[in-house]
Amino acid sequence: MNENKTASDEKLGTENIWRLIFSMGIPTLVAQVINLLYNIVDRIYIGHIKDIGASALTGVGLTMPVIVIITAFSMFIGGGGPPLAAISLGKGDREKAEKILSNGFTVLICLSVILSVLFMIIKKPFLYMIGASDSTFPYADEYLSIYLLGTVFVQITVGLNAFITAQGRSNTAMLSVLIGAVLNIALDPLFIFVFDMGVRGAAIATVISQTFSAAWVIRFLTSEKADLRIKRKYLRPQAAVVKSVAALGISPFVMQSTESLISIVMNSGLQKYGGDLYVGSLTIMQSVMQIMTTPVSGFAQGISPIISYNYGAGNTDRVKTTFRRLAALMFGYTSIIALAAILFPQIFAGMFTNDAELIGLTSRVLPIFVSGMLIFGIQLACQNTFMALGQAKISLFIAMLRKVILLIPLTIILPRFFGVMGVYYAEPVSDITAALTCVILFTLNFKKILSHAS
Repeated sequence: MNENKTASDEKLGTENIWRLIFSMGIPTLVAQVINLLYNIVDRIYIGHIKDIGASALTGVGLTMPVIVIITAFSMFIGGGGPPLAAISLGKGDREKAEKILSNGFTVLICLSVILSVLFMIIKKPFLYMIGASDSTFPYADEYLSIYLLGTVFVQITVGLNAFITAQGRSNTAMLSVLIGAVLNIALDPLFIFVFDMGVRGAAIATVISQTFSAAWVIRFLTSEKADLRIKRKYLRPQAAVVKSVAALGISPFVMQSTESLISIVMNSGLQKYGGDLYVGSLTIMQSVMQIMTTPVSGFAQGISPIISYNYGAGNTDRVKTTFRRLAALMFGYTSIIALAAILFPQIFAGMFTNDAELIGLTSRVLPIFVSGMLIFGIQLACQNTFMALGQAKISLFIAMLRKVILLIPLTIILPRFFGVMGVYYAEPVSDITAALTCVILFTLNFKKILSHAS
């Protein structure tokens, strides 16, 4: 065994692939599903608050662009660092991997301070700009003011947890999210209903939960149990290290941050052509979309170290086999869940609200909104594989294509011809176009990329 490799590292290159896929993919899938519950559970509880549920749900939904932006900045490190660290481990260069981790920790702390201060200053005009009204702003403001106090904990949990997965410790990574999510689920009804704190209680529960998750991540990454640790001597950022991480992390950053931009454009369009009820429907539909994409994104995140490690070690056959199995699993899941939402939209709408009018509208437009998800799983598989192989430019283009090049312009243009329904049509058109383009790019580039493996 290479002295710079541990048993945890080497199993990525030797263990049965199916066993490895499920042993690493399922824990991160579970972790992402649990992480999704942070926001989903908040919305479910808030949407069922007596008398104010629909307005409160719409208000909290308006905070999502800010929350997504905060998460996006953590992906500069959490998306770009772990694949590079795993590739370094595959090459036996542990020192470089620990520099990437430690530099990333420092950058995340700095980003947390900047983002918290910035959004505290601009939150009121920003919320009104993206579709808040006088009836929904108080709920958005109440939730966001408290949430921003926990920015540093979000950055640490999201940005560093993938480094735990990158060293083959998917179960440990899952626990870091599980701790916070279970706590959030328990505290939400306590603060919202028992203490009668409403929206403010939901935000407090979320911040407390994120604090515990972040503490778990730091504790593990500084302990003797970790194969890849935060080292004090590497905490000062080095330009070359940060630049390489940011170059790869720009793709998941764009994917996340453009989700925020999309929410802004869609909320504004729905408010202009429809009103608060239509803005509320988007909150529910985006939650359903998260249910579709978050589990498979988590699964792919768990499998990425297998692809990265074997690419770094020159084991191209294992890379190909892993990709084929990943693609089949992701395509199957997204297709099944999308079909369920198309056939039974009222069930999904009823999860988030008791308001009959909001349920009726959402049930009509949800099948249209999610129809592109029927084939979207294959794009997720290809895009995550590009990331795992360190292909920053291609990953960035695919991310830009779906969100910036297609969805945002369509969201602005289509309502001029179809009214408020144009906002809903924009989503499936961009999803299908981007998925087909991604498959073509992957087919043309995959073998050429593997030819450069070590």
